[in-house]
Amino acid sequence: MTAMALDCAPMTFASLADAQSLLRIFLGDDVHYRASATAYGDGGEPALSRALALFLERPELGFVWLAKAQVEGKSVVAGACVVCRAISTSRGAVVAKLDDVTVHPDYLARGVGGRMLAALFERLRGEGVARVDSACHRDNAGAWRFYARLGFVPLNEERIALLL
Repeated sequence: MTAMALDCAPMTFASLADAQSLLRIFLGDDVHYRASATAYGDGGEPALSRALALFLERPELGFVWLAKAQVEGKSVVAGACVVCRAISTSRGAVVAKLDDVTVHPDYLARGVGGRMLAALFERLRGEGVARVDSACHRDNAGAWRFYARLGFVPLNEERIALLL
C-alpha cells in the first residue's frame, strides 16, 4: 500500500477534538493499556479532557503530537502520541517521555507510526532534547518490534529509551 503524506505538529485548540477522539480510542480499547489502567489510576474521559487542557495551558511541560493525513480532500488525524519534558541527571539535559503512541485503526500498517515518531524525534533534537524514554507492556510483542526498529533499547527496567 502506498504511504500517505503526513503533516506532523503539536495539538492546538483547533485540533483538540480530533486528538481527544483518537486518544479516547487508545485509552478505551488498547488491551495492553487496559491491563495496566487501574495501576495508572485511569480517570477515564474526564482525566483525558483535563490532561489535554493542561497541555494547551502549559506547553513547557509537554504536548500532544499529531500526524494528520489528507484523505479525500479532508485532513484527518491518523496518529497521536503524548510527549512530556523532564530533566535527566544522567544526561544533564532535558529528556522527553513518550506515552500513548497510537495510530487510528483505519491507518494501521501504512507507516504512520514510524513517520510520526521520526518527525517528532527531529523536532526534539532541534530543541536539544537528549533522550526519549518510553514504556512498553511486556506482552505487546508488536510494540516491542516497532520500538526496536526505531532504535529504542531495553534498559532491563520497565521502560525503554532512545538517545538522540
